Amino acid sequence: MDVTLILKIAGAGLLVSIAYIILNKAGRDEMAMLVSLAGVIIVLLMIVNELSDLMTTVKTLFGL
Repeated sequence: MDVTLILKIAGAGLLVSIAYIILNKAGRDEMAMLVSLAGVIIVLLMIVNELSDLMTTVKTLFGL
């Protein structure tokens, strides 16, 4: 696992949390919830990509 993935996830979390706080303070609770949901989906897509690479590596390692 690369350190850049961890930094990307942390950066996305930081940006989402700042946007959530700003939108929540402005009274746009629905938009804040959508921003947090979009952030979770983006992070999950990054993790799924890495899991796909891991599964490919495991398959080639064990010859499956």
